[in-house]
Amino acid sequence: ETGDPRPCTGAHCPGGRSSRPPRQFNPNTQGRAVQGAGGQNHAYPGSPRAASEAYPAVQPLRGRHSSGSDSDSGSSGGARVRAPEVLPAGCTDADCAALVKQFQPTNDTRDCRGIECRLPLRVRPKARAKSCVGEGCLAGSEESVSSAASQLPPVHLSDRAAQFLGDFPEFGYPSSELGGAPLGVQLTCDIKPENEVPSEDALILHLQLAKGQEKLVEALRAQQMVIRDLQQKLADQQEALLSQQREILDQQRRMYEQMDVVKAQYGLLSDTVKQVSFQGLQGELQSYFESHLAGLQSQARSHLQKSYAVHKMDMDTKVMDVVGEANFPQPLLGCPSPCGSEEFCDFQRDPPQCEKCTMCPPGFFLISQCSPTADRMCQDRDECLELPNICGERVKCLNTPGFRCLGVSEREAVMGLCGHDYFYNQELQECQACSDCDGEPVTAPCAAISDTVCGQNSESRMSQSWAANVAVPSARTSGAHIFPGLQLNIRGKESSDLLSNEAGKVTFLQHGLVWLDHNFAIKHSCRNFLQVGMRLNGSQEEEGRDLSSVRIEQPDGKYFQGVSVSSGVEVEPNHTFTLLLKSPNQHCNQSKDLHVYDITAPALSLFWLSHDTGAVAMTAQMSLLVHYQTSYRPTFRVTAVSDPYMISLTHDNRGVRFTENGVVKFVVQQALYSMGHTCIREGFSLIAYTNRNGTGQEAMQAFKTGVNYRDTSITLSGAVSVDSGDTLSFEITSPSQCNIRYFGDSSGISMLSLIWIPSAVSSALTATVSRTGLPFGAVRNKPLLFQQISSDVPQVHLARSGEPSSRKNFVFHEKGTANVALNLKLIHSCNIVKLTLQRAGGPGQSGQGGPVAQQVSGYMPEGSEWASIGLRASFQVQNGTAVYVTLDCIRGRVNQITHEGGTNISILWVAV
Repeated sequence: ETGDPRPCTGAHCPGGRSSRPPRQFNPNTQGRAVQGAGGQNHAYPGSPRAASEAYPAVQPLRGRHSSGSDSDSGSSGGARVRAPEVLPAGCTDADCAALVKQFQPTNDTRDCRGIECRLPLRVRPKARAKSCVGEGCLAGSEESVSSAASQLPPVHLSDRAAQFLGDFPEFGYPSSELGGAPLGVQLTCDIKPENEVPSEDALILHLQLAKGQEKLVEALRAQQMVIRDLQQKLADQQEALLSQQREILDQQRRMYEQMDVVKAQYGLLSDTVKQVSFQGLQGELQSYFESHLAGLQSQARSHLQKSYAVHKMDMDTKVMDVVGEANFPQPLLGCPSPCGSEEFCDFQRDPPQCEKCTMCPPGFFLISQCSPTADRMCQDRDECLELPNICGERVKCLNTPGFRCLGVSEREAVMGLCGHDYFYNQELQECQACSDCDGEPVTAPCAAISDTVCGQNSESRMSQSWAANVAVPSARTSGAHIFPGLQLNIRGKESSDLLSNEAGKVTFLQHGLVWLDHNFAIKHSCRNFLQVGMRLNGSQEEEGRDLSSVRIEQPDGKYFQGVSVSSGVEVEPNHTFTLLLKSPNQHCNQSKDLHVYDITAPALSLFWLSHDTGAVAMTAQMSLLVHYQTSYRPTFRVTAVSDPYMISLTHDNRGVRFTENGVVKFVVQQALYSMGHTCIREGFSLIAYTNRNGTGQEAMQAFKTGVNYRDTSITLSGAVSVDSGDTLSFEITSPSQCNIRYFGDSSGISMLSLIWIPSAVSSALTATVSRTGLPFGAVRNKPLLFQQISSDVPQVHLARSGEPSSRKNFVFHEKGTANVALNLKLIHSCNIVKLTLQRAGGPGQSGQGGPVAQQVSGYMPEGSEWASIGLRASFQVQNGTAVYVTLDCIRGRVNQITHEGGTNISILWVAV
């Protein structure tokens, strides 16, 4: 019917089930699936078979018009074949050529690609058609169509394969929507990907994300540029600061060089002026200094204000002095004699004189050396700038004469925070450079919390003494109440390499044994007793330990009470000694209830013994809580002993036994509470006994006025000679109808302390007051006369009859250290009684005269028969030194002084 000689088969023939025009075959498409001679299909690259092999997940599905294809494939042995492409009925050659040209597919023009195919038609980009020029385009197409139709047999394709090829234009089968020739089947996509995001929203989100990322990158780049600018500015500022510091240092160096030149010129001028008359050079000198030194004067003033030097030269003052000398006709002379190597001529003094060159202190560096006309100049070293991490990364460093790490505790400093060659100053709370002994021997090396100690080692000496005044701090600084304990201020009058005295404390710098005596007089109206004591703090201890304490009873009236506190102890470097005054309750106001007597002589004295002497120290406690009505012999418990072989307790713990002969310096203090009126009338006595070969002998005795329903203390101190195997014991006697309670604690109120010294380096003398010649009546500063009890010793003796100051002076014959303990029992009506140990002076006497120690007491308590007063002191003596004792009664009279049973004096001498 169409005029085509080719036979028509399949569903596309007229009268079939489909009237859709056949698809035009494209001979330019590569890789078509054709049927070979053997009836098999061959797959070429780009064919549907190859596509299904390359994409196995995409399988052809049946379309709505696939029945005809299925029947044809069944007739061809089960293989799918392509339906023949035929022209529509009634198509002429010209019309067919136009139709072929209209529906001819190409690989160069299409509507969409990739995800664009899922977009709506209104937003798709317009397709670009391939241009064809010349008449050969249509003819070529017709020839290719006819040749392809004649060469390839017709093949039927499944609807799904056609759809697949339409979606992938690179395979050469564009769909009808893309402008190609229509297929012979209706294609429908019935596959929906899982988890599909709407393509339009995904594209918008993708675009927004890309824009956000670009903005973030731009912001980060901008911030990086800002940071680089800031870092560059900081580096520039630091460089500018360093350059300014270098300029300042250069200016200072040039200034010092100019000053040295001026000094040298001034020295030359001074030498010239010495040889010629000042009148002739007055005008020249004035014009010279006015013309050449005016600029240097302003420069020196400006630069010296910036310098941190400790010893700066005041150029302004020197120049003005020279100008002033030029204005006034005075001789311009130098020092009277040439200065030494470590001296310079100080022209600021009038007249000029040689001064010792200053040494740069620790933590300072040298700027200019000492010259004949100028002192040495030093400047502080800035440790915080030189060592930025000297205090750590998180602690701020503050430059001082040393340096200070802010917020650092003392415990961290003890661990060595200050570093090498520095120590922690506890008073200033800062790190300071260790001192340089500069050739002198080092007594104690620099430690974490102590500076270097320079000078001659005291260990080369056997003994040494030291004395100081004691004062009560003001109520404003210490507070009104003394209940927690009030530290008394120790103020030494002399410096010593044995110890240092700062902030009212004594810090020992040497190893050794120390004996301490404190004379204290006070008038108080507190509602209980007071307690004055001694405390020793170790280098790492906070509270320390109490050495000795004495209680001052609550008086019935207001009068002065004098007490003496003593103790012996072994010390080490950095041990700190303090004096304390405290009350058992808060009913004692310092400003209202206390009145301390100002003693003219030193109130605190000590003597130090080297370990080379072989001395041994021991401390024991008495801790019984019992009532006694008669004599009481205390028992002891040793708390410390430096050599237990030399000193030990007896089997009943009531005495102390000595292994070798020597001299014993001891003190016994017992706290007690008494009840009964007979206690006041007769009082108490503390007696020391020496036992030799089973025979006991009284060595010394002290008397204490009794009290009724009061706390008080009784104490005895002295020095006695002992032989090998001798024992020393004690006894307290009281009236028979006096009920007494003896007790003790760790504060040292009931204790025994002693130091044994070998007889090769020590001696002791004991005496009592004379039976005749004692002062009585109105006594004002009259000496006491004594008689010697112990045997003579070569180092000290009591002046005998026929000698000057017979029975008055105790004369020393060898250089050494002496300790005196005096107890006096008397009856008086004086308002104030003063007992003073005097050093004799005048022709033939060694040293200057004056008071060595003093003690004060008030009037006798009502109802008491006897009163007592005593003092203790240590001091240095020379060959020929003499001491004596005076008694002074103010507003009253002395009625009687007993020569036994409470009156005695003991003198200890130790070699130096």
